[in-house]
Amino acid sequence: MNPFTFTQADNAKAAIDQVAGNASFAGEAVRFIAGGTNLLDLMKEGVMLSGRLVDINRLPLDKIEEHEGGLRLGATARNADTAYHPLVRERYPLLSAAILAGASPQLRNMASNGGNLLQRTRCYYFYDVATPCNKREPNTGCAALEGINRQHAILGASPHCIATHPSDMCVALAALEATVHVESQRGKRDIPFAEFHRLPGDAPQYDTVLEADELITGISLPDAGRYAAHSAYLKLRERLSYAFALVSVAVGLDIGADGAIKSARIALGGVAHKPWRRPEAEALLEGQRPDPALFGQVADKLLEGARGHGHNDYKIRLARNAIVRALGTAVQGTVTNTGEPND
Repeated sequence: MNPFTFTQADNAKAAIDQVAGNASFAGEAVRFIAGGTNLLDLMKEGVMLSGRLVDINRLPLDKIEEHEGGLRLGATARNADTAYHPLVRERYPLLSAAILAGASPQLRNMASNGGNLLQRTRCYYFYDVATPCNKREPNTGCAALEGINRQHAILGASPHCIATHPSDMCVALAALEATVHVESQRGKRDIPFAEFHRLPGDAPQYDTVLEADELITGISLPDAGRYAAHSAYLKLRERLSYAFALVSVAVGLDIGADGAIKSARIALGGVAHKPWRRPEAEALLEGQRPDPALFGQVADKLLEGARGHGHNDYKIRLARNAIVRALGTAVQGTVTNTGEPND
């Protein structure tokens, strides 16, 4: 572990001022920290170096409350508290299921909502400082392109990076069309979730559009009650416990009394540098009755342009099957965390 300075802030302005006024400390970055479940690992491995960490756990950002017909999730609220919150389970069971599919109970008890959005890829070359990685060290190359890449991206990749985003929570937030609220010395801004994470392009070192001195203060969810009765989060992984997704699918369906699908939301995880969503694929379901053949067409549209890199070629077929299966599961009705279908 490299030495660093640790300070605590009592309010958002004090935290922001410490970061904004010290872009670097002892030649290394100054960063906010809440749970630290990913950041501290990266620091221990020498992947990310920080000269100073500014603890934001004293800030009043841990509430989960009603907000403009939906919910606002505080940035420092823990993942476990969010997943088990009565309003989240009732109105956004898709989000609850996605969070509970991630990590371990111990990590969910510590990890914060804001930190979950900022998770970095689990690409093994990113973690191995002895190998070239454009994400870790720009312009050094991407070892995954010619190396073992069975966990890597099939969508939205570039010649500079084929890493995937690791979060389960973010896949559900993408499907639910969340908004990320941030604050800096320049003021506040709201970022639609679809625009928050970046594709790698020629600058894979940047995972999000967040500026270094911007503090995430919360995440808001619009009213999505119409999807509560027919949602599903399917996560395919190499082992059942504490493993990142090879492919994951978040689905929310609004099904009318006549059995037709009025609207749909679908997002994929484990396949790209960010949660993957294509509204034009969702539009294929509108006004249609559930049908496996139709679900296959939706999957094909979602995966249009998918490309494997050798070891991960299997992901294209796996993702197609997962999409069809998740849609069929959602049609049957949401299964709550207790295992009982919603009424």
